Amino acid sequence: MARKKIQKKSAYHHGDLRGQLIAAARRLIEEHGPDGFSMSDACRLAGVSTAAPYRHFSSKDDLLTDVAKDGLQRLGAEMSQSASEHPRGSLESISAIGRVYVAFAIREPHTFRLMFSTRSHSGRIEELKQVGRGCYGVLLAEVARYLGEDDITEGVIKTAFPLWTQVHGLSFLSIDGKLDVTSFPVDINDSVLLATQRLLPPQDQRQKP
Repeated sequence: MARKKIQKKSAYHHGDLRGQLIAAARRLIEEHGPDGFSMSDACRLAGVSTAAPYRHFSSKDDLLTDVAKDGLQRLGAEMSQSASEHPRGSLESISAIGRVYVAFAIREPHTFRLMFSTRSHSGRIEELKQVGRGCYGVLLAEVARYLGEDDITEGVIKTAFPLWTQVHGLSFLSIDGKLDVTSFPVDINDSVLLATQRLLPPQDQRQKP
């Protein structure tokens, strides 16, 4: 028992407690939904005392906000990594971003819903939106490269928005089970690629870099 207490203290000292609680809450969210567990459940799963979370989170809703922030940050990092595996500013890099977006939603449906929910987020909604803008910025930057723009111009924003709405809608159709009612098989990757091809302007209409 004493050994366990020392391990817990050490984890807290090294700044792991916050991450452990976020990871535990994320796992519980995927199993039970954001309203299907308590703060004490997250503590038990993380292996910490029930008082420990309040060093970092004022409430369960505050913890859920950090789970949503973490999800947006991880999604942005995955999108950026996937885009970097293709020629920058290409049809392939932009469609790769879309595929990652939908794949994340399918892999972590409850966390994905939380990331875009209308919860109060403990009054931290503007903070969450800022993280969301950083995630969306990955797509904007790639579209800017495609259009040969150095900055995020009005044209970049207008081009990127339909691309985002397409994969966002496809994500929710997927996790809501709505694609099961179609009379034909739906290939997510092919659908994203086809939509990207149709929504991007032809190459001869792009700005010259």
